Amino acid sequence: MAWNEPGGNNNDPWKNKGGRDQGPPDLDEVFKNLMNKFGKFGGGNGGASGGKSLGGIGFAVIVGIIVIGWVFSGFYTIREAERGVVLRFGEFSHLVEPGLRWKPTFVDTVKPVDVQTIRSMPSSGSMLTEDENVVRVEMEVQYRILEPYKYSFAVTSPEESLSQAFDSAIRYVVGHSKMDDVLTSGRESARQSVRDELTSIIESYDMGIAVIDMNFKDARPPEEVKEAFDDAIAAQEDEQRFINEAEAYSREIEPRARGQVNRMAQEAQAYKERVTLEAQGAIARFEELLPQYIAAPEVTRSRIYLESMEQVYGNTSKILVDTEGTGNMMYLPLDKILDRQSGPSIPANIRSTLEGLRNQESDPQPVNNNSRTGRSSGIRSGRN
Repeated sequence: MAWNEPGGNNNDPWKNKGGRDQGPPDLDEVFKNLMNKFGKFGGGNGGASGGKSLGGIGFAVIVGIIVIGWVFSGFYTIREAERGVVLRFGEFSHLVEPGLRWKPTFVDTVKPVDVQTIRSMPSSGSMLTEDENVVRVEMEVQYRILEPYKYSFAVTSPEESLSQAFDSAIRYVVGHSKMDDVLTSGRESARQSVRDELTSIIESYDMGIAVIDMNFKDARPPEEVKEAFDDAIAAQEDEQRFINEAEAYSREIEPRARGQVNRMAQEAQAYKERVTLEAQGAIARFEELLPQYIAAPEVTRSRIYLESMEQVYGNTSKILVDTEGTGNMMYLPLDKILDRQSGPSIPANIRSTLEGLRNQESDPQPVNNNSRTGRSSGIRSGRN
């Protein structure tokens, strides 16, 4: 029989008296009943009223302490570089920004995630290259968390997943590269290839991580052949050094050679212009002289000859005296004889002749053909 049917008052959970439907009792009555029960445990049968009042106060104090402790336990702080992932009964609820926050204890759980710090993860190992050589490679990836929710829940262990993806990217790139490229000239290309490969892998995982940089720390051959590879690397460095020295020498010599070429070209151009101008001047003089020669050939020829001889003999100071009838020729240094006044005496006829010649040299006048050739005076001038 149901408690609300007739005759079913004994089953009424609210203990309504008289069978009347009075609804649920007041909360005050419920608390009083609870305190009375606690008072019985505390006060026994004697002093029932005093025991009940003391038991109720103690319970209220305990409940108040518990409530205050629960309230204060819910305060927490999110730092500036962090974001809080709030879980409500174990399920993601929302994200909280930096600052002082409150959460209901035992209901919400907050997991702070640093989203500004750049983290690093190393990786190393012996790997097989494309040309079937073994190299030991050491690299380091720097990354940052972009989305706290995905970092916390996209994969079971984000750091372990990133480490495995990093190792896989390195082995893929090294396995598709030659040993010499990994050890020497191809290090930068290998570093960029590993970064691109790792980025593509973590994008498929959707982990909320961004790769910031990739550092190629070291790559070396096995210890058994390390000395031979060191010699090969040293030879490559020497080759590059010789190439750089040759290029520096080329850059030094080439401008100098070009300067010499330009100077020679300018000198040749100047010589060409000078010769051309001289030839043009000679042509002009010839064209000026030609009408005179046509008008009086003999006179013009004699004048040209005399002018030429005057120009030739005017540059010498040596005198040759041809005495008629003897067949002998005397050489006289005219400048020295006339300058030495204290020397031995000179015959009068020779002195007068020498002084006449000296006067003619100091003040040249037009002379006839006979005086210029020295036939009348018996004197010839000779060029040294």
